[in-house]
Amino acid sequence: IFRETLSKRGVRVITGLGKYFRQIDKNRNGFLSQAALKEALKVFHLEMPEGDFESLWLILDDSKSNKVDYGEFTHAIFGEMNEYRKASVRKAYMKLDFNKTGSVPMVDVRKCYCAK
Repeated sequence: IFRETLSKRGVRVITGLGKYFRQIDKNRNGFLSQAALKEALKVFHLEMPEGDFESLWLILDDSKSNKVDYGEFTHAIFGEMNEYRKASVRKAYMKLDFNKTGSVPMVDVRKCYCAK
């Protein structure tokens, strides 16, 4: 049900959620608490009955750590990227990692990308 709701609302909600998660992640650890996730869903009008939220939380917090990695959240909601998207990401990464170090410092990203 949650995936269906998100797919109907579109990319703006997804990108908005991502931006919101980064804003509320004050210590920049990439994790969301149960309360933070619930509040985010409320802000984006994605509320659900408490029982459904509890089920969602149990799926997302499979390690029982009382926190959910934002990357795992998006993976759980959207699943694996298709091969076309994976190839596009690899191509972009190879262009960004022109020194072939296996990591891309922000300085290199700024050289190749303009957000304007």
